Amino acid sequence: MKDPEILLQEMFEAAVAAADPMLCVPPCLPDPPAGGRTVVIGAGKASAVMGQALERHFAEKHPGVLIEGVIVTRYGYAVPCERIEILEAAHPVPDEAGLAAAGRILETVSGLTENDLVICLISGGGSALLTLPAEGMTLADKQAVNQALLASGATINEMNCIRRHLSRIKGGQLAAACAPARVVSILISDVPGDEPQAIASGPTVPDLTTFEDARRLVEMYGMSLPASAIRVLEAAERETPKPDNPLFRKCEVRMAATPRRSLQVAAEVAVGAGVTPLILGDSLEGESREVGTVLAGIAASVQRHGTPVAAPAVLLSGGETTVTLKGDGRGGPNAECALGMLASLAGQPGIHAICCDTDGIDGAVETAGAMIGPGTFERARAAGLDPALYLRNNDAYGFFDAAGGLVKTGPTRTNVNDFRAVLITG
Repeated sequence: MKDPEILLQEMFEAAVAAADPMLCVPPCLPDPPAGGRTVVIGAGKASAVMGQALERHFAEKHPGVLIEGVIVTRYGYAVPCERIEILEAAHPVPDEAGLAAAGRILETVSGLTENDLVICLISGGGSALLTLPAEGMTLADKQAVNQALLASGATINEMNCIRRHLSRIKGGQLAAACAPARVVSILISDVPGDEPQAIASGPTVPDLTTFEDARRLVEMYGMSLPASAIRVLEAAERETPKPDNPLFRKCEVRMAATPRRSLQVAAEVAVGAGVTPLILGDSLEGESREVGTVLAGIAASVQRHGTPVAAPAVLLSGGETTVTLKGDGRGGPNAECALGMLASLAGQPGIHAICCDTDGIDGAVETAGAMIGPGTFERARAAGLDPALYLRNNDAYGFFDAAGGLVKTGPTRTNVNDFRAVLITG
């Protein structure tokens, strides 16, 4: 069998490649309208490359059709486009550039007719990049809201429920701005269950949640939000568009890439290496360190008892774990998941793992995540590094920076969320 670290790296790279916008976007693109304009808008970490893929497709398949539009992506994620303007803004906490970009996108879709087509390219990260606070809120208020959400321990779906109700563009409101044009949204999913309303907070799809749901979540997690945000949620003046709204009759969603497909591709790599894959699911959620502990327990069962699968085997999972901040360290949810696993395994031989975000950025830290094995634990022990202490301080980055194991890919310009692979060699 291949070296465990090399095999894990190959599986992760295959999972990312399966969500490459240049490959997965073109099959989803609609034909241009016979007598109207083709307008392209988008937001997310993968949106710029999605726009580039669209331009190349139209140049080949519809060379006489003019396209125009505006896309906003994260700083450092822009790629050159000829007809589509690519803007950059901050993620995960929004900034002035994101605010301006959201305004530009609304201007771009204003005044459209029923003969026009809007192609909306959406991927993970769009919630922060497509920021337009509700009336009565400032950008500083929205930034404080995002900080509170990221530290709360809420799931991505729960966070997006609150975001939709504190925005003038999310939760179907962008679709309303495009009416009466036809809207085709092409999505790269980064959320458990691939729910369109949860991807970038669903700017072009119906919102199934309410202001009441948002208020309940704020209370449940004890979030400290700005007074202006609380007033918006309590006033509930303008509910987001719901599924029965007639505007959605001309709106269509096409899914270009999903976490499940990336896990399946990684499983194929494992089979080719003589390893039995077991996909635990593409929607795992929960506290990162606790998920790591559970995965360690399953891996130990495989090793000791041959259940739920016999070694050599790899446990594959996706989804999005969360971190409830209690310390002041650095490190995203994937690194913390890996550290929780490492602490539980305590150097147990024959078990290696990789936990990475497919966008190449683990939370706000410029690493994709971490890789662990028996050698990681031994190096940490020799250096006097206690995993439990680093976990208490939410400092997974600091631990792996000292012990080794950080995975650095740079921006992948796609995003199908977390990728975890636990390899049991025997």
